[in-house]
Amino acid sequence: MMLLVNACVLLILDFYIFFALRATKIKFPKTKIFAVLWWSYSALLLLGVFISAKYNIPLIVRSVILVGFFLTAASKIFFFLILLIDDIRRGGVWVKRLFSKKESVEDVVADAGSSLPENPVKGISRSEFLTKAGILIGASPLIPLSWGIISGAYDYRVRRVPLYLPNLPKAFHGMTIAQISDVHSGSFYNKTAVNGGIDMLLKEKADVTFFTGDIVNAQASEMREYQDIFARVKSDLGVFSTLGNHDYGDYYYGKEDSPEKRKNLKDVIDVHKVMGWDLLMDENRKIKVDGEELCIVGVQNWGTGRFPKHGDIKKALMGTEEQSVKLLLSHDPSHWRAQVLDTDVDVMFAGHTHGMQFGVRAEMLQWSPVQYIYKEWAGLYRAQENKRLYVNVGYGFLGYPGRVGILPEITIFELIKGQDPKFKA
Repeated sequence: MMLLVNACVLLILDFYIFFALRATKIKFPKTKIFAVLWWSYSALLLLGVFISAKYNIPLIVRSVILVGFFLTAASKIFFFLILLIDDIRRGGVWVKRLFSKKESVEDVVADAGSSLPENPVKGISRSEFLTKAGILIGASPLIPLSWGIISGAYDYRVRRVPLYLPNLPKAFHGMTIAQISDVHSGSFYNKTAVNGGIDMLLKEKADVTFFTGDIVNAQASEMREYQDIFARVKSDLGVFSTLGNHDYGDYYYGKEDSPEKRKNLKDVIDVHKVMGWDLLMDENRKIKVDGEELCIVGVQNWGTGRFPKHGDIKKALMGTEEQSVKLLLSHDPSHWRAQVLDTDVDVMFAGHTHGMQFGVRAEMLQWSPVQYIYKEWAGLYRAQENKRLYVNVGYGFLGYPGRVGILPEITIFELIKGQDPKFKA
């Protein structure tokens, strides 16, 4: 269904832009060769997208096709918006002039494409100006988006975050936790780069490692080429993981239950086991150091809106009543406000948003379009005294095979017994 919708949208844009270009004074769009090139490219692109979605083709070929589709769609959307502005402008002229007693319909048509007032003799028409501006603006996303593919997709960054917990047992003061999230192994096309990111993670020698969901895009088989790489992830006190919305196979097998979908989920679960990761399916674990305990809780995916609600937070917390500190792995950050804040969980670790793989993330400024969808989308958040949420923007990528401004993340937390000095009452 999504493939069909995307194809229809792209075809609508193609028709709109094609005939808009032919209506201008620019000569090349009126030629036969332009029409052949335009429609051949669109047809080949849609065929490539269909093949990549339905058939098992090499990842590098699939990536090239999806890159081409994404860049083409982005450029045409920008161009479409400029042309739409011109059509609205011309429509306004028509309406205004048609109700004017001083001008005929012929005058209205002539005025709609009249020269710009600042250069009425040799100037270009408003429509031609906007069309040429649209071409430039439509091409403008290609530079940052292409750079995001070349440079940003595997530009892993280590972020260090102190976590202050007043109730932290003394034995865990100074303990380090590594977090990665949203691997999306089906999108990778560079094993060397992925392996390099794991080298960076292992160099930190974290005491515990968390993985917070979406190890695949849709099918367990996507991990086949990357399982050995991620199996290298080890920590002295364990590697704990949970499932994300993509791990259930909904985006390939559909939302309805089926034997194939159940088999795929079992295979995804088995991948965690083979790698030596402790997958928490609405469960909890206690880790002990010098006779003291810390509780790690993990739930299946639970998200607001259209995302699946498999997780059972009450079941996951059973038997943790006496634990002084509870750390929760839950993929979707919307779970925090919806349910987690009503529990005694101290810190929730999430992913899911990817930071939309586009935006600005600096010490004094953080912005991404995803913030208009999620209140908590990247970094550390605080609510209700000492309750915390950390949202990791992800290790991999999905859809757009790159990142602009929001780079792939490896987070290293240091647990500190005490009150956060930034939030003292």
